[in-house]
Amino acid sequence: MHAGPAPSPAEPIAIVGMSALYPHARGLTELWDLLTTDAPPPARPGRDTSTGSVSLLDDVDVDVARFGVPPAQARSMARLQLLMLEAARQCLADAGTGVEGGRLPDHTDVVVGTCLGLDRQYANALRVDGARYARDLAVAVEELKSVTGLEGPGDGRGTTAVLDGPEAERELNAVLTRRLGASPHDRVGEMASTIPARIAAAFKLRGRTLAVESADATSYWALAHAVDVLRAGLADAVLAVVGQRAEGRLLPRALAAKGLLAEETRLDAGDAGGSAPAEGLGALLLKRESTARRDGDRIYAAVLDCVLGHDARPGPFRYPTAAAHRRQAAQAAHRATGVPTASVGYVECAGYGVAAESRAEHEALAALHAGAPEGTVALGSARDRLGHTFANAGLASITKAALALHHRVLPPLRTGHGAARLPVPQAPFRHPAAPERWNPSSDGAPRHAAVAAASLTGTVAYVLLREGTAGEARDRRPSSGGEADSSGPGAASGAARTAVGGPGGGPGGGPGGGTHGGTGAGRAAAGGDPVPGCSGGPVRIAVQAGPGSDVVPGTGPGSGTGPDVAPGTGPGFGTGFGTGVRPGPEPIAVVGFGGRFAGADDADGFWRVMLSGRDRIGPLPRELFDREVYHSPGAMRLGRSYTDLGAPVAVPAQAPEGLRVAPDRFAGMDPAQRLGLTVAAEVFARYGRVPSALEGTGVVAVGSNLGLSLERRLHTGLCLDDLEADVRGLGALGGLPPDALRALLKLVRERFGEPGSVDVPTALDGCLASGTAALLANEHGLDAVPVAVEAACASSLAALDVAVNRLRSGSADYAIAGGVELPCNPRDLVLCASLGLLSHERITPFDAAADGFTPGDGCALFLLKRLTDARRAGDRVFGVVRAVGAANDARSLIAPDVEGQARAVRQAFDQVDFDPAEVDYLEAHGTGTRLGDRVEIAAAAEVYGTGRRGAPLHIGTAKSFLGHTFAAAGAAGLLRALQAVRHATLPPSVNLTTLSPDLAPVLDAIPARVATEAAPWPARRGGPRRAGVSSFGTGGINYHLLIEEDTDGTR
Repeated sequence: MHAGPAPSPAEPIAIVGMSALYPHARGLTELWDLLTTDAPPPARPGRDTSTGSVSLLDDVDVDVARFGVPPAQARSMARLQLLMLEAARQCLADAGTGVEGGRLPDHTDVVVGTCLGLDRQYANALRVDGARYARDLAVAVEELKSVTGLEGPGDGRGTTAVLDGPEAERELNAVLTRRLGASPHDRVGEMASTIPARIAAAFKLRGRTLAVESADATSYWALAHAVDVLRAGLADAVLAVVGQRAEGRLLPRALAAKGLLAEETRLDAGDAGGSAPAEGLGALLLKRESTARRDGDRIYAAVLDCVLGHDARPGPFRYPTAAAHRRQAAQAAHRATGVPTASVGYVECAGYGVAAESRAEHEALAALHAGAPEGTVALGSARDRLGHTFANAGLASITKAALALHHRVLPPLRTGHGAARLPVPQAPFRHPAAPERWNPSSDGAPRHAAVAAASLTGTVAYVLLREGTAGEARDRRPSSGGEADSSGPGAASGAARTAVGGPGGGPGGGPGGGTHGGTGAGRAAAGGDPVPGCSGGPVRIAVQAGPGSDVVPGTGPGSGTGPDVAPGTGPGFGTGFGTGVRPGPEPIAVVGFGGRFAGADDADGFWRVMLSGRDRIGPLPRELFDREVYHSPGAMRLGRSYTDLGAPVAVPAQAPEGLRVAPDRFAGMDPAQRLGLTVAAEVFARYGRVPSALEGTGVVAVGSNLGLSLERRLHTGLCLDDLEADVRGLGALGGLPPDALRALLKLVRERFGEPGSVDVPTALDGCLASGTAALLANEHGLDAVPVAVEAACASSLAALDVAVNRLRSGSADYAIAGGVELPCNPRDLVLCASLGLLSHERITPFDAAADGFTPGDGCALFLLKRLTDARRAGDRVFGVVRAVGAANDARSLIAPDVEGQARAVRQAFDQVDFDPAEVDYLEAHGTGTRLGDRVEIAAAAEVYGTGRRGAPLHIGTAKSFLGHTFAAAGAAGLLRALQAVRHATLPPSVNLTTLSPDLAPVLDAIPARVATEAAPWPARRGGPRRAGVSSFGTGGINYHLLIEEDTDGTR
């Protein structure tokens, strides 16, 4: 943020429901007992990982039927999907909502966080890779026979069994299928974004749904995004669920390679042993505090601020070891909220168990609390009892701090062997040896707690919490925390509650109240009167207290002006959420962009492809798709694809010029990371300035599958010994002499190739989906917080939505957002073909012959700023993002829904000051199926068919040229719409021979047309050229973006 006076605090966000699932604590009551006693935790199952034992959640029983999951799909669900459904149920039950209680508002978002792949994803990849291994086995058998002359093992009595390579291949594939499972629903069951979609469907939540990953800062990103959308009035409630599973041996091995793994978590900085990995899940239900009070909710605690920053350091990922960024994050939170640091009585630390990181953590806290009286700040860490739950670590800490505020008890630090021994650098800090009553301050100010942390990729976080204050609803839960009992499926405790809202229910007259007005209302995000001049500069609405939201002592403006609050927040640090103004629908400028897709090495080449009149789809090269193993033309067979077509992109072999990345390190990155870094170089080149010219704080949000191909490959490598054990048990090789068997297995490994080593310090870096964003920030030295976003095929627009909300909240001054994925590979073709999603020929959107999509690789990224900031800096503005709407069908995971898609489009228009009839071009999702095309055009007609049009709406899709680029699809659509606006040209679609008869009457009613030739785009009298971009994903995930040209107020 730009320098200025300390702002007034924004509205607090209330935590009205929580849940906890940990190996030693199944529910809030057990968690609080664990956190407040010094007794050893009860024995739970563990898994030997060859680097130590990981505490597990394998014995948690989940009743799938209660969530409406069909049995056929349940068998293909990742274990984490089941556990997160249960965590969500318990959280909603704890809040008195959900299936057992009242109803949540329709505008309830679901954001989940997790890190690394899911067990189903690993199983699918191993089964697909195993098919190639089985083929290599068959070839190796024949080679062995030809080299040795061995036809089969003798039994010593003159008989010989014939070695049969093809039979060994068939037998091994059968073994893998039995052990790993195989179903048409495997693709849906392995996706991280299916988790929020299933939660939305189970509880009929129709807000935005997405999954995020930012290594062990994942929880803080989930919370930050929730606060953004709540304060912007884009949601009335947010359910945040964050979990970590230790699937297989990859995570502990990769942590060990970085020197971050320990058998037990010892938080003494002198131990320098790292942390013990563990599984864990938790959930928070969040509302604006005024809404929670109006609804009579019990409030555990209120989130006053959640500041994220980034300590960018090139090279392999590692925790920040400097105290400055941590201190600045905390100072930003206290300055923004006006809460004196002296008001904080408890700090929940990360507790790394590694010397340099622990020193940095406590040096930052010592500087923050310098001069405070002795023993006034208690320190603790959930990690001393829970271990390091990685993605979930932040939520575990927030839950602990919220429970401490709720119970008004300071939790103790474990003592004895393996205990947390946090260093005490300054007199204010102390370590409670037993639970202590948390006494109120002498001036009657509310209790405050803080959560401080930093992540492996460089992110620093500081969350400031306040206790639930007097005047709110009577606590209706047991003093122990009273969660829904998790001792068995279907068990729940806590009294039933009345409904906390209905369809479209908003917070009344409170800040951000109500749902948005009708289409074209030009309303601010808070839901007020039409705001003039939305196309020009920023529109901000001052925060006013709503009903029942009295100003809390110690949190008002001026209360933090004492000597213990930093007069400034340090260079490059924003003020978090506490900007003191309501973010209006401020236009967001695109000041740089880049892209690489099939047939196009850059964004200019992409536009030439769009005007070329022909697609870039063709047979995949053998190095990408082994037809002998995976191709079964014309037939649907599990493990095979009936098509071999795609639109691939060559993965860059060298780092972009100017980046000091060693060749071997660049080669060790995931292909998506390499492609993202390359496209980012084009973004900065088009921006016209070096990355260091970007001022302030930023965000890098990249749409991506949260399970990368390198991770899957390394996991397969860890399973080669298991595959070889399977080979030893094959009947087709029974009795083969040991020497011959060893020779055979060696031949197979040589043919199969080495998948790579997990035992190098950079292995984990290449497995993180957020690694693409983190590499971009770190290697360019940007103070930009990285995150990966998965929302199925809408991932790119979901990432854009995250970035736009960060900019509008004032939490970021610039953003890089977009998407990347490379689905032209056997795994994606096989899994999508098994569900019948692929076209037998090639994708033909809106055509009568449409029968599915064709996969394509690609990446597009965009550099964004607030329009006023871009103009102030003299940036060239290539286009202006006006709004992003999002919604979930809350119905089928696979079949699209007209109302759900239309809801997302309406939400976009609710944020702007123009009507749908003023949009000339619609960049469609263009799924390429009869049903999908019919639903999309019907949904478009619901919104774009209103009002009087001067000319038909022009509809097209990039997919007709490039295929479906999965997580990059929305970015491809936005790039096409942006280029169309820039070049004043309406782009065509290809592969449209006969318009589907389902579409013609609907198109006529809008009116609209799907053009097959490019056409000039005339300037609109009195306004800019405008386009809409749709992106819809599996799980009923719907996003719609509105973009316009920058006329600089001249039209």
